Amino acid sequence: MPIAEFPVTIAVGDVQVSGAYARPDAPFATLVVAHGAGAGMEHPFLRGFTRALNDDGVATLRFNFPYREAGRKFPDRPPTAIAAWRAAMDEAAARSAASSEAEPLWAAGKSFGGRMASMAVAEGMPAAGLVYLGYPLHPPGKPEKLRDEHLYGLTPPMLFLQGTRDTFATPALLEDVVSRIGPAATLQWCDGGDHSFAVAGTKRSAEEIGASLAGPVAAFMRANS
Repeated sequence: MPIAEFPVTIAVGDVQVSGAYARPDAPFATLVVAHGAGAGMEHPFLRGFTRALNDDGVATLRFNFPYREAGRKFPDRPPTAIAAWRAAMDEAAARSAASSEAEPLWAAGKSFGGRMASMAVAEGMPAAGLVYLGYPLHPPGKPEKLRDEHLYGLTPPMLFLQGTRDTFATPALLEDVVSRIGPAATLQWCDGGDHSFAVAGTKRSAEEIGASLAGPVAAFMRANS
């Protein structure tokens, strides 16, 4: 039977955003999950991902950024996105504390959401670790425009899950970035996956694709919690 998921409302400054929280019995960690630039927290990819994590003993909190909550298409600027990240992490921490278990609190995001999580941590947001589901290292076709400067000062355990056909991260460039970050960072390739982790010639729903990533993420979190 699936773990029950409950709607939550998170205050980000003067606005409120939606969230969805699920907590299995005695979770070993909580993972806060942000969406990518083009889809909100209810995207089937994220729903499948968090449900599978719940089944593997991870509490989860998905949330919307303010622009998505307001129905806008253009993503928030970093200060607003980072404020949303801080608010979501505070919400998850409060729910964890209320359970008297105080498990480690991790941050994860699809593409834009993961990049904003890393920027929030670079600006001082506490996190036990970071998980990037398709890190947008550079715009497609523009490998010279790297988004990596803030990554080199990060010390929490970091997992980069990346498709080998992801146009947002040239493999050689991402391998070099991860190598330069040092032992805190781990890169795991999803063979044949694009930016949505879809593999050509393989028919899987977005929910199934998201669920397939929960195993390696939970294993990394267990090994580093």
